[in-house]
Amino acid sequence: MATITLSIDDATEKAFRDVVGRLLGRRKGSLGEAATEAMNLWVREKTQEAIARDALALIGEPHRLGPRAYRSRSDLHDR
Repeated sequence: MATITLSIDDATEKAFRDVVGRLLGRRKGSLGEAATEAMNLWVREKTQEAIARDALALIGEPHRLGPRAYRSRSDLHDR
C-alpha cells in the first residue's frame, strides 16, 4: 500500500468528503477507499481513450490483404 500526498483545492476536497460521507460513511478508511476507486476509474477511462485512439489510427491506415485469389464471384461459388 502506498501513501500519496496531494494538493487539492478546498471546494473539491469539501465536495469529495461530503459525497464520501454520504455514500460510504465517515468511518476510518472510507476516504482512501473512495480515492482509490476514483483513481481506478480515471485510469480505466484514460486507458480506454488510448485504445480508441489507437484503433481509429489503425482504421485510417491502408491495409494490404494479399493478392486476390479469384477474379469474380462465380469463381468462389459453383452455381
